[in-house]
Amino acid sequence: MRLPLFSSLLACAAAAKAQVTIYGVFGSTTTAASSQSTPGPSSTIYQTVHGPATYTGLEAYNQVYLQPPPIPSPAPANQFTISLPNAAAGMNALSVPQAPTFFGFSIEMSVANQLIGTNSSRLHVPFLNLMALIVEKAGAVHVRVGGNTQDTAFMVDSFPDGKMMEKDKEDASNPTSTPVLAFTPDLLYMLANVSSLVNCHWYLGVPFNDTANWRLEIAELGEAILGDHLLGFQAGNEPDLYGKHGHRNLSYSEWDYFGEFSLLTQAYQNDAKITNKKSLIAPSTAGGNWPVGQSVLGPEPVWNTGFVQAYDQWLSALAVERYPNENCAAIYPTPDNPPVDLIDAFPQFLTHQTGLDTVKDYLNSTMLAQTWGKPFLMFETNTASCGGFMGISDAFAAALWGVDWALQLANSNFTGALFHAGGQNVAYNPFTAPPTNQSAFHQWTIGPIFYSAIVVTEALGTSNTSRVKDLFPNDGNSLTPAYAIYENDQLARMVLINFMDDPTGANDYTANIQVGGQQFGEGNSVPAQVKVKYLLAPSVSEKDNITWAGQTLGGRFQVDGRWKGTESVQTVQCDQTANTCPIKVPAPGAALVFISDAAQQGAAAPESYSTFPTTVVTKTANTVSVDASVLATSNGNSGKDRANRLGGTSQGGANAAAGTYGVRAERAAIVSAFAGVVVGGMVMFTRALW
Repeated sequence: MRLPLFSSLLACAAAAKAQVTIYGVFGSTTTAASSQSTPGPSSTIYQTVHGPATYTGLEAYNQVYLQPPPIPSPAPANQFTISLPNAAAGMNALSVPQAPTFFGFSIEMSVANQLIGTNSSRLHVPFLNLMALIVEKAGAVHVRVGGNTQDTAFMVDSFPDGKMMEKDKEDASNPTSTPVLAFTPDLLYMLANVSSLVNCHWYLGVPFNDTANWRLEIAELGEAILGDHLLGFQAGNEPDLYGKHGHRNLSYSEWDYFGEFSLLTQAYQNDAKITNKKSLIAPSTAGGNWPVGQSVLGPEPVWNTGFVQAYDQWLSALAVERYPNENCAAIYPTPDNPPVDLIDAFPQFLTHQTGLDTVKDYLNSTMLAQTWGKPFLMFETNTASCGGFMGISDAFAAALWGVDWALQLANSNFTGALFHAGGQNVAYNPFTAPPTNQSAFHQWTIGPIFYSAIVVTEALGTSNTSRVKDLFPNDGNSLTPAYAIYENDQLARMVLINFMDDPTGANDYTANIQVGGQQFGEGNSVPAQVKVKYLLAPSVSEKDNITWAGQTLGGRFQVDGRWKGTESVQTVQCDQTANTCPIKVPAPGAALVFISDAAQQGAAAPESYSTFPTTVVTKTANTVSVDASVLATSNGNSGKDRANRLGGTSQGGANAAAGTYGVRAERAAIVSAFAGVVVGGMVMFTRALW
């Protein structure tokens, strides 16, 4: 077994929020702690024509804005009471205990070089910083590297140009334009190196397109390289779509999948290099796509084959994948499937009812998973499949929707949810690297879903005992949902959401929280005060000026993965005599209320996340160690070296995933991080060879 061992982590030594100056051909770029984010257009122009967006640039940076939906008439009450017991024993239908790692991420395998690192020697600093923010709140973060790309991916020893992966878009098939992917073991070493710096744990996938010749190298080396940071292997990505997408014949059914999974378990069992046989995750269906029973959106057709009983000894978890809407017709329109109307779709993501309507298809399965003793995962989700909706998936509405959807999944006894990230031609990314031709002067872009991740992770706490309850307050109004989180059998936190958009403040609401009392057979339990953190933006259409507890990660092209500004935790005084505590929630916004003593202590604790300095210059072709004032006139390194030393982030770009120093990962035994190399933008590892 060849595991990467780290002798030093000096690259982590820089102080949080320190200035970082990056020198390149365009001069110096300095990022500094700031409470300001890049504003949107000075005069927002809303799309008023019904239909899909007409923007033709990269979707991740689109300028599509939608008019916020009007306040309904009559409007929901803006004053209401939420009464709940202090002890978990008094609350009905609490969820199963949830881990702090519930909210994770799914990264399309073909863009791992854009988002995680160019190769195992060069890791993207913003990604490390963003993961560190989650780890600070959860202790770890779960990330899947897979998706449609994994089913046809194959491993090779190396490429002549030293790259970590190659994509063949000419052979791409699927409504999602998935390229065929070849990768080297260096991909796995890259993931291991990330885990050595931030506590990332990984889901991977076994290729499922050739069931006569199983390619199990990713499982063999995944075990050996990732060790305890490996969570499991997905066996088939949305197999119910194989027929429709041309990967099998149109008659491909749940029984065919049952048979192919049997072949996989036989190969798994016979492979001596795979030591943990109970590491497969299935069936990962999208729902409603088997030839028979297409109206069934849940995985019941697979359960009805006896799948879990037959393969229990290989299954570590059960999983499904689901998006509440799809945007595939915008890419491949047909008369029977016209593109989604954005104006009509916008309200769908500003109501609690969407989560309820979507999750109901899985309530039977989450119950069955408990009887089978299996975790039940939402293995891939986001606002809409095929890249999401411009003006919705990248707007503050998606942040509120993401909080509500994740907590609804937790309330419904899912045990984890992974929100998907793709390349620059999608709108729903939690985080996006800049295009290669802009990386000299632009930083990363954060998506609203990442703010959802921070809120939900902090709401669940770190005890592994948190149980979630949908409260249906305000007579069950779908615009003002709320959740309670019980930790160690005591009310610890609440999440309150206001989906309305009203800059006048007339539709801000105040929820009067009552804890305990005679109706629950308890004494009055409202504390003298509570702590509150707010997720806020000026509008549900806002893309840049989003804050969590007064801090922002920055606007488009401005994110380095560190908070900007000073954290603001509000203290709200409660009336213990009346047993009430008034919590105001702006329209739009969400509030995380810390109620128990332990929760309030956690909310007040100073930030302690790790940040990573830039230790690699990605623009070395035009960089020299001289004063910034004369840097622009320098010639830099010779042009002939550029192809071998530049790393790209554009999917399919000519220099995408270039291997900087060309050391073969399979020869690496000891990997050590070092700081002080004249470079910025990446953390760099050197390797000691056998």
